[in-house]
Amino acid sequence: MFRVLPKLRSATHANCLPSSVAAVHTTPAVTGSWQIPDRLQHVPTAQDPGFFEMVEFFFHKACVLVEDTLIDEHMKNQRIPRELKEKKCRGILRLIEPCAHVLEVTFPLQRDNGEYEMITGYRAQHSHHRSPCKGGIRYSMDVNQDEVKALSALMTYKCACVDVPFGGGKAGVKINPKLYSDNELEKITRRFAMELAKKGFLGPAIDVPAPDMGTSEREMAWIADTYANTAGYNDLNAAACITGKPINQGGIHGRSSATGRGVFHGLENFINEAQYMSMIGHTPGWGGKTFIVQGFGNVGMHTCRYLTRAGATCIGVAELDGSIFNKNGIDPKDLEDYKNEHRTIVGFPGAEPYEGEDLMFEQVDILIPAATEKVIHAGNASKIKAIIIAEAANGPITPAGDKILQSKGCLVIPDMYINAGGVTVSYFEWLKNLNHVSYGRLTFKYERESNYHLLQSVQDSLERRFGRVGGKIHVTPSEEFNKRMSGASEKDIVHSGLDYSMERTALKIMNTAMDLELGLDLRSAAYVNSITKIFDTYRDSGLAFS
Repeated sequence: MFRVLPKLRSATHANCLPSSVAAVHTTPAVTGSWQIPDRLQHVPTAQDPGFFEMVEFFFHKACVLVEDTLIDEHMKNQRIPRELKEKKCRGILRLIEPCAHVLEVTFPLQRDNGEYEMITGYRAQHSHHRSPCKGGIRYSMDVNQDEVKALSALMTYKCACVDVPFGGGKAGVKINPKLYSDNELEKITRRFAMELAKKGFLGPAIDVPAPDMGTSEREMAWIADTYANTAGYNDLNAAACITGKPINQGGIHGRSSATGRGVFHGLENFINEAQYMSMIGHTPGWGGKTFIVQGFGNVGMHTCRYLTRAGATCIGVAELDGSIFNKNGIDPKDLEDYKNEHRTIVGFPGAEPYEGEDLMFEQVDILIPAATEKVIHAGNASKIKAIIIAEAANGPITPAGDKILQSKGCLVIPDMYINAGGVTVSYFEWLKNLNHVSYGRLTFKYERESNYHLLQSVQDSLERRFGRVGGKIHVTPSEEFNKRMSGASEKDIVHSGLDYSMERTALKIMNTAMDLELGLDLRSAAYVNSITKIFDTYRDSGLAFS
């Protein structure tokens, strides 16, 4: 069923794209209002801006929009002159922006052939407005200090966006994991975990990493075991030091597919929204829509699977070593099996090798960049033909590219919302580890028996009313009710919680976009929501220990 938000339905300006998003204010501008710093003035037109600069620019762009609201609405109960409110507001916003801590470690690795190699790793903690900090660990040769700072900042805003009470963090080890044996990767992972723990960058109440590019539940299990047997040996909650673990090590059902499932729900919330589809000239619903995925890792693979089940058609998949294309559709399960066997998508028999300039430039309804940052920029954004872009990766579009796409009327669903499924389910896993009990375990049998008693009660009532002429009156549950008869499993609860979180957040983003007359600029709306929530936290907690 398609829905139209009452708030959107009553808005007369919903179909109008603003000529200058940064100029929109909820109240008249005041002298000395927030401005984008000079050091970031080049970012909106830069071909290859720094990743952290990108995040800072989007932050300041949102501050321009929301500053007056923070002063006039969120500080209206403070009995001080407006001039002092302005100073306090700006002080809090300046506190939100920078990275709180960045750790760089270097340690030796003795490789299997006896040679020694120095390994460099990073961990950034962006914000401590909520504890612990949360963010993945990636293994990649692109890892550097700027990247982890940007990703940790993005995690702060992402957690606030979906109401997950964590600060932002991110870690990376500068290696290509494909060039190391399993034994070498285990030694790197365990040593990195010990270095983080020694410096206060690992712990269930301090900093909780998760899987990211180049890592999986295997590495998370190694880190959890290392922490539990060293720094956390007397910590009852040691298992909560990291999320994304295997089920038998304290993990949670649905975590491995969570980010991809979140991308699906995030897209669905906008694709089923009639107002937004009319703004881009599309009909609501999945039927007849095609999509291309850039990156067939964990996120891209699960996204492809869920979108195909919903009724969309995957016509292309791009990877670093090659791309494939089939206008009639690619089966995600067959492609997954092929990649697991051959370690590549190249040569997949269910599609043709793509020979064009770039698969991202093909005519398609939905483009899903699910690989790495800054893949859409000023140099190629004008070639994008997709009308809906879902940022399954972190920071795949530069500010210059974003401006070009908006001018073309594209609906860009921002990374800080649409790929938040992973951190949302990580939050559920963290709570499970702190509670020391699986979701549904205490209520599963009770709910099942209650449902059986409910059916029996209905049958007894019917028989008392109509008698048993011709035998008992059997009450047959529907297929859907029969599936839920036994109550909610842990996976059911996780999926339901993720669906609800993504739906609620989407509605908030839509409403903010309407309030600020942002048109299709969902990124600014999402940043405004996140900044507002973080601002309220600092406003109420005070700044004595910030």
